Amino acid sequence: MIRIVIADDHAIVREGLKRIVSEAKDMSVVGESANGAEVMQRVRELDFDILVLDLSMPGRSGMELIKLVRAEKPKLRILVLSMHQELQYAVRAIKSGASGYLTKESAPGQLEQAIRKIAAGGAFVTPEVAEQLALGAMPGSETQPHETLSDREFEVFRLLAAGVSVTEIAAQLKLSVKTVSTHKANLMQKMGLQNSSELIRYAIRHGLGDSLEP
Repeated sequence: MIRIVIADDHAIVREGLKRIVSEAKDMSVVGESANGAEVMQRVRELDFDILVLDLSMPGRSGMELIKLVRAEKPKLRILVLSMHQELQYAVRAIKSGASGYLTKESAPGQLEQAIRKIAAGGAFVTPEVAEQLALGAMPGSETQPHETLSDREFEVFRLLAAGVSVTEIAAQLKLSVKTVSTHKANLMQKMGLQNSSELIRYAIRHGLGDSLEP
């Protein structure tokens, strides 16, 4: 029996995922989480095989949560579920310690397959993500400016590129405005950007904004 914990802040999403899993006789959902704190609580309290983790939940950032879970239970397999189509999110998730990456759009048709593959010790990624991981591991590979950002800086960058204000980002990520402003200043410096217009153009040019219009 493959024991699964589903972590997503939307109850309707959790119910949908449970319904998909329930169709497999050898899979069982043994717990649920609606935020980062509950994820860590389930990790410490329950014995299970796969964590299906939404990348965008209240509290800790998804990448940070992956690392915390891995530190607590190194053998636990993590399947990231995200609304983001961009390769950069998938690459970062895998580098952080996830065993697979699945978009919510493709979850209905691929969730069971992804869980089985990860439970068997494999990885579940698209060929494009696998190629990006391979290219990044090659000696002398060129690093793009956005790839030098920390996970939190990248998260702030994406929200800024989508037109979200610093104050709104602080509320959404449960951080202080000062902290978000510091992240913004650091990422602008790392990427050599002078203003918000340049940041948005960079995001569009590199395909880092699934909700952005050219």
